[in-house]
Amino acid sequence: MRIALILALTFAVSCKADETARAYGAGGKTWVLTEIDGQRFDATATLSFPETGQIAGQGPCNGFSGAMSVPYPWFKTGPLTATRRACPELAAEARYFNALAEMTLIEVLGDVMILKNEQGRELLFRAAD
Repeated sequence: MRIALILALTFAVSCKADETARAYGAGGKTWVLTEIDGQRFDATATLSFPETGQIAGQGPCNGFSGAMSVPYPWFKTGPLTATRRACPELAAEARYFNALAEMTLIEVLGDVMILKNEQGRELLFRAAD
């Protein structure tokens, strides 16, 4: 009876383990966008993984947050919620948000994070100092 209880508790805990990118090196850092599709991104934009199943960040104008609970190396955001401030860099922000929504894979290599998809699109991030 005790063994069955211990196994059940162990299984329950293992089912709740974080299998998202957060647990594979993306968590605990603020990631700064440096390139979209190989082109330098001159505006300031970030991405972070504040909690299991969540993403958050800052576009050039607005902050955003949303859900992201697929296992690593997959990347898929739920609907993003963003503030609605206007600024001169709204076009750059739209490029970032649209590209982010298209990403399907994530790779974390130390202080470099790459989001990409099957069509060859890519977002390159570096960990903030």
